[in-house]
Amino acid sequence: MIKVSDLLSDEIRPLTGDIGLENEIKSGYACDLLSWVMAKGKPGTAWITVQNHLNVIAVASMMDFACVILPEDIKADQTVLDKAIEENIAVLTSSNNAYDLCSKLRKMGI
Repeated sequence: MIKVSDLLSDEIRPLTGDIGLENEIKSGYACDLLSWVMAKGKPGTAWITVQNHLNVIAVASMMDFACVILPEDIKADQTVLDKAIEENIAVLTSSNNAYDLCSKLRKMGI
């Protein structure tokens, strides 16, 4: 079983503290179109997106995603992070781009 905490490194850091780090990751997905993510996502997904607004957290919560990963050191406003904490959704940021993050997840067996 791979947990969100297993992703953490110098390159992938949590923006929501310890929240959601025990969530199990069952799959990965990279997409920025919310309706597409809602149609194709699965519970336990580590979702890679450049979007960083409240609707991202709403979709992640509704779909029971494990976490949201923001590539290229994208940050989220505190309002977004507070909602993620409320919903137990880990929000991570990474210096890697989305392509490299997908590759890392794949190498981990996700």
